[in-house]
Amino acid sequence: MGQGQQEKVATSLAGAVSEEISASLAPVDAELERRYPGDPGTRQPVHTVYVPGDAFAADTVRSWGDRALAALDEHAPDAAAFAAVLGLSEELAEPVHARVRAKLEREPIEDLRVDFEDGYGNRPDAEEDEAAARAARIIAEAYAERTAAPYMGIRMKCMEAPVRARGIRTLDIFLTGLMEAGGLPGGLVLTLPKVTYAEQVTAMARLLDAFEKTHGLEPGRIGFEIQIETSQSILAADGTATVARMIQAAEGRATGLHYGTFDYSACLGVSAAHQASDHPAADHAKAVMQVAAAGTGVRVSDGSTNVLPVGPTAKVHDAWRLHYGLTRRALARAYYQGWDMHPGHIPTRYAAVFAFYREGFEQAAARLSRYANRTGGDVMDEPATAKALSGYLLRGLDCGALDIGEVARLAGLTRADLESFAAPRRGDLTASA
Repeated sequence: MGQGQQEKVATSLAGAVSEEISASLAPVDAELERRYPGDPGTRQPVHTVYVPGDAFAADTVRSWGDRALAALDEHAPDAAAFAAVLGLSEELAEPVHARVRAKLEREPIEDLRVDFEDGYGNRPDAEEDEAAARAARIIAEAYAERTAAPYMGIRMKCMEAPVRARGIRTLDIFLTGLMEAGGLPGGLVLTLPKVTYAEQVTAMARLLDAFEKTHGLEPGRIGFEIQIETSQSILAADGTATVARMIQAAEGRATGLHYGTFDYSACLGVSAAHQASDHPAADHAKAVMQVAAAGTGVRVSDGSTNVLPVGPTAKVHDAWRLHYGLTRRALARAYYQGWDMHPGHIPTRYAAVFAFYREGFEQAAARLSRYANRTGGDVMDEPATAKALSGYLLRGLDCGALDIGEVARLAGLTRADLESFAAPRRGDLTASA
């Protein structure tokens, strides 16, 4: 047959067969869209900072930034010294150090949670009432004055019987205070800790639904994070993955799953000296969380280290290396967020994040450019890989590791182009798989 001759196309199945199959799978199609809408495409903070309710003040964000800068000046006063502590390459030393300093001056905290749980403890009701009202006032003022962290909110007490009423009251006071101050800020984040049963998540969803109805808010306006701190939240008594049921029990309100390093480790009997985010028990829990959350739009956050960078320089350097290594390990495993417990952790948080994105952005930009322009190369990328590449670049841009100018120069793509690759339609991902 000559190359110019048109192929004969023949089929055997009647059109009704395809239509019947499509009709039979319509409920599955709807279920896929409902349960797995994909990533929301919004910014994900690289960390969460917890500040006890009684310690939170109007200058907390700036104070943490200033203390982090002071630690950097004292223990690694220039790029070479900082790079030597962390093992950064010569090429990364100056850009990472400069960007860390700029970040600490401009936006030292990306996500702040005023803590009314473990970091606050049990106080007289009048004292917690006042602290919750103060937190609402300070956060509302910070957003109005443009001094707030991009994301701010509270961690209430859990839904277990001994503290349930107290947690609900604190949440009510906090949210009501925000409403009276002008409304809920766009960066509002709430955290529900120590969840063991999906029914506790349902209760939180109903609580927020009632608040929305009381204030005439759009249904589903208020979301919340689920903190994974107990073995029962990973594996239920019947052998199923509780965390997957929790996501569904949130009725679309779940925004994140946060791993609680120390409560979870203690729940499994891990001795204090070995409670860390790289313990095998931690890896197992986070892997289950990651699989349960995949495609749902719920983000997974790693935990923290309790080794604080304080004391003499040698001790600070040891703590920095530990924190840097744990953060890099988490990033490689696609845990793009974690907790920071002390201002001294922030320099190494940003150093790890910036190094992670700057090390790979040239290759990622080049691969995405070849994919977008269909020019080929030594790697055959598919839509799912283009999604991962663009997501990587967008996260780097959001945190300040990268600039859109340098990404555009290498990839020839705008931010809108990156966002279109990062959020393809479901069929686009499966067509070439």
